[in-house]
Amino acid sequence: METRVKALYIYPVKSCRGIAVPHASITPTGFKWDRQWLIVNANGLLLTQRAVKKLALVEAILPEEALDSRWGSISPDAALCLKAPGMEPLYVPLVPQYPLKKVENITCWEWSGTALSEGDEAAQWFTKYLGKPSSLVRFDNENVTRPTDPDFAVGHKVAFSDGFPFLLISQASLDALNKKLSVSIPIDRFRPNIFVDGCEAFAEDEWGDFKIGDFHFHGVKLCGRCTVPTINQQTGEASKEPTLTLRSFRKGSLLHIPTMENEVFFGQNVTCEDAGLPVYGTAPALKIGDVVKILKTVSILEIMS
Repeated sequence: METRVKALYIYPVKSCRGIAVPHASITPTGFKWDRQWLIVNANGLLLTQRAVKKLALVEAILPEEALDSRWGSISPDAALCLKAPGMEPLYVPLVPQYPLKKVENITCWEWSGTALSEGDEAAQWFTKYLGKPSSLVRFDNENVTRPTDPDFAVGHKVAFSDGFPFLLISQASLDALNKKLSVSIPIDRFRPNIFVDGCEAFAEDEWGDFKIGDFHFHGVKLCGRCTVPTINQQTGEASKEPTLTLRSFRKGSLLHIPTMENEVFFGQNVTCEDAGLPVYGTAPALKIGDVVKILKTVSILEIMS
């Protein structure tokens, strides 16, 4: 049985709902539109579902033209639509309405730098919804670079993703977890970009080099999981699962990862060699149904060290 891409996901606003797409263009920081926006508090510090669970209820909608793989094909009035319970829709222009105000001291985990403000309307919308001073910023792709962790991936970069351009998970891995749970959970709990089917459970842990369609990927680090998978993405409610069960068989000490014994792992962070794109032209894209071909497997310890 061939391993193929089953689903693709983009998360335009970090920690808000993702969008299932039939195809996704590859850019130097991940899929086009992925984690291009970030919600921050009054001090410029990122807000995520870890602390603000109701972000799970913020729905992001991209217009169809945003998925066009031809660069420069988006109309000036195209917008990302954000919806949330009790709120009127918020429309955020996809093409930056320059000049956007630069905001200093924006912090996203280990990174601190400059981003672009999406203005008062967006700030008022998120402040009202979250009940505390908040604003929306856009990653400044033209002037800012946020590199991946050089211990695992040298020469790659991200926008507002946690640390790497892509996250890949297999259906078999999800099935193996669900067999251990009293109530099955959907893949949206784990927020992957690439969801594949047709391999064995946790086979992706050891994918060192592989191709999806025509594009060459590297597995660079197993994904250590935070509390977000415990949050129901449809209700915003949290529980102890699946983290409690994952600790019983996916803990670092059980996977023989001595430097991260207490973390739990699910999914593989990956990079793409074919991510350097011209400003204009047609962007390379993955699509549902693309075949995954494994070129080289490595041990978990090799990937994590």
